[in-house]
Parts: sequence; C-alpha cells; structure tokens
Amino acid sequence: MTVELFQFPYSHYNEKVRWTLAFKGIPHTRRSLLPGPHALTVLRLTRQTQTPVVRLDGQSVAGSARIIDELERRFPARALYPADPALRRRALDLQAWADEHVGVMVRRALFAVMLEHPAYVMAIFASDRPVLTRALYRAVFPITKIAMATSAGVRGPASIDEAVGATQAALDRVAREIGPGGYLAGDAMSVADVAVASLLTPAVRVEHPAMRPPAPVPAAVEAWYRRWDAHPAAAWVRETYRRHRPADA
Repeated sequence: MTVELFQFPYSHYNEKVRWTLAFKGIPHTRRSLLPGPHALTVLRLTRQTQTPVVRLDGQSVAGSARIIDELERRFPARALYPADPALRRRALDLQAWADEHVGVMVRRALFAVMLEHPAYVMAIFASDRPVLTRALYRAVFPITKIAMATSAGVRGPASIDEAVGATQAALDRVAREIGPGGYLAGDAMSVADVAVASLLTPAVRVEHPAMRPPAPVPAAVEAWYRRWDAHPAAAWVRETYRRHRPADA
C-alpha cells in the first residue's frame, strides 16, 4: 500500500499522525507544505484546507483522528485502540478532548508568542526550502501571519489569556489522568497517549527530532516553554516521548 502524508513539519496535529505511522512501523513518504500556500494543495485533495492529510493508495483522508482510525483499520498490528471496550471508549474520549480543546488552545497560546518573531517562524516552516522560496515566503509573511493568527483564534489579550488558562487546565487534568503505569487508558500505549502527548508539545519542549524546536529559540518562546517545565504533566509528555516515540518509518 502506498502511504503519503501531506503535512506541516512542526505541527502537533500532524505529529499525532507521524507518531502513529512510526509506532506502527508504516513506511510512507511525506510532502511538507508551507502554511498559507498549502491551502491550494489541500483543497484539491480534500475540499478543505487543514493538515494533516494522508493518501492511502490514492484515497485522501483528512484530520488526525480520522486518519488514525483508518490506519488502525488497515494496519491493525501494534494497535492503538484498546481491545477492552471501556478502555477503548476512554482512549477515544481523551483523544476527542485533546483534539477539540487542548490542541486548539495550546496552539493559540504559542502562536501569540511565536508570530512576533518572523525569522523563527521561517526557521520552523521553511528552513529546508530553496533560497528563492524562502525570500518569497518572507515577503508575504505579513499576510501569512494574519491568516495563521486568525486560524489559531489569536484575537487580542482576552483570547490569549483564555488560551493560557486552558493550557494550565489541560496540564492539570492530564496529571490527574495518568495511571500507575504511566498511561492514560489502561496499562499500555493507546491513542490517548499519542494524542495528548502530541497536542501538548506546543507547551512542552521535547528532545525527539520530530518536534524539537529549531535553535536558536527566541527569548519570549523560551520563557513560554520554561513556564511549564516543572509541571508533572510536562514531565509525563517528555517521558512518553522518550519511551514510546520511535524513529520515523
């Protein structure tokens, strides 16, 4: 089966899918897109504009939860859905909560800081592009910044305060939900662990190459990461990456 991932290289929703592909050992190819110009490619594939998108033998599937569901169906080995119905429901409920609340708010809070540093945004999304492409992207960045801020819901101080508060609440809940074995749904890795750990990475700096922030990190972004360093849930994210995030297939 041919598997192709259309992605942003430093994106927590995309990281959910990359982690799933790596965990299951699914060979695939990737096409990294530039935020803003990506819309035409993704619209052609899926009639919407959000990444990630995976093409499975020519069939396009959009959205990290739908993609993981399809990968579970087609590649059942190393399942991320628990066999026990109650644990499976818990894992899927935690994924839905992370998708709908955690990832959205944590991204908004980080973007509010990061978008004030255009060179850093360029390093994240376009450092591997040809010189001309980087120059053009920098030229249109004021437009891209507005689009990214709007998409993330950055609409002023109140929206940012809401996102920071939601980040704190999410970390607090995760710390309460961790089981004795270090997992969120039962005694083994599940989609809950992949989803929650991935979607918290905008607040937790991890050393895995898949989501390690490019250096040098602006002081304001560094302060954002330090804000959460000592939180038990941040320690859980780092440990989950260390123990369970394989190298990419």
